[in-house]
Amino acid sequence: MFACSECGAQSLRWEGRCKACGTWGSLDMLADAGNNGAVDPVALNDVSCRPAPRTATGFAELDRVLGGGWVAGSVVLIGGEPGIGKSTLLLQVCGRSATRTVYVASEESPGQIALRAQRLGVRSDSLYLLDTCDPDAVARTLTAEPPGLCIVDSVQSLVCARVDGVPGGPAQVRGAAALLVPAARAARCTLVLVGQMTKAGDLAGPRFLEHAVDAVLLFEGDRHLRVRALRSVKNRFGATDEIGLFEMGERGLREVERASDLLLTDRRPGPGSVVAAVVEGRRALCVEVQALLVGERRPVVRRRAQGVDARRLELLVGVVESLFCGEIAGRAVFVNVVGGLAVRDRGLDLAVAAAVLGAQLGLEVDREAVVIGEVGLRGEVRPVPRLEARLKEARAMGFGRALVPAGSGATRIPGLELREVEHIQDALLPWAESVASS
Repeated sequence: MFACSECGAQSLRWEGRCKACGTWGSLDMLADAGNNGAVDPVALNDVSCRPAPRTATGFAELDRVLGGGWVAGSVVLIGGEPGIGKSTLLLQVCGRSATRTVYVASEESPGQIALRAQRLGVRSDSLYLLDTCDPDAVARTLTAEPPGLCIVDSVQSLVCARVDGVPGGPAQVRGAAALLVPAARAARCTLVLVGQMTKAGDLAGPRFLEHAVDAVLLFEGDRHLRVRALRSVKNRFGATDEIGLFEMGERGLREVERASDLLLTDRRPGPGSVVAAVVEGRRALCVEVQALLVGERRPVVRRRAQGVDARRLELLVGVVESLFCGEIAGRAVFVNVVGGLAVRDRGLDLAVAAAVLGAQLGLEVDREAVVIGEVGLRGEVRPVPRLEARLKEARAMGFGRALVPAGSGATRIPGLELREVEHIQDALLPWAESVASS
């Protein structure tokens, strides 16, 4: 068996070029483990399944994403764009940690980290800095005197002497992980690896790194805005797609308890502005969707989205265009979720469609209403999960009306008027008719 030193792809025979990544001369023979050391299988009923003990991180939002806190011997990968707040959050976690913590300064010098700690007001007698880029040295430290928490910032800066390749390359990242992950598990130490993001929005390094860890957390948001979201995309000890919300300030990151209040701050209703009640993880939120249409009959039009999946925007614009407004075909469409939060919930569909049509017609949507629903290709409005939680959040934010999918069995919320819609035109055509009549 042969494996590529760049991407890790395996092949039954040696070839001059890796079929997976196209690198020449990168296939190496894997060591033959032979048939020695065979292990007897264990019956499933004999396996202990006691819940893993948790250690609080000091941040309730981070505990929410992790599923309750750190798990001893687990490995967590945190990724995000440069400047988004990964190092800031982890340094603040170190300041609140009650156990011995080792912070591996492989990307910044200890002096730079100390200056950041001073700015953030982080003081801890149990925090130690390890100035090295050698994963062997980190592994020896974990073995000699195991800490409760070890943070490697960042894994792309480590250089493994026994592995060929440039720092940050797939071979180096894989080699460093192969040393650190077993050492952390053997020492029962929680290992946190900080990873960088590529221009395509993916974690840098081989996918092997994501498979080797127990949890993958992504820091999302615009570093020029206040709101940051920490999203779980993989978690062997908790739920996936859970999010924690933070606000960046001069003293670092702070947790956001009433996220809807922050996301709707300074809202100014108008044409193309709609409020939606969405669910991210286990949390219901009210977010504002804004749409802007520019130009007339352009030969090449653009569809740009911020906080909304670009392919989903293309689909929804096509539905609105085919059913109501053919004039949209020649106009550039820009859609933004205010606050910088990336929303993946399909319950946002009706709000996006309403915002686009409202911007096209120049008509303001009812500022006292929230809209909820997924939109199909034929314009039908489909039910979405956890409708009651969305409605309760909308009422808590002071909204008096809600457009909901028909037949969803929505629970009546005191003080909130419900209007059921079966098709997108049931929510949008009354606006068009009012414009036509005026």
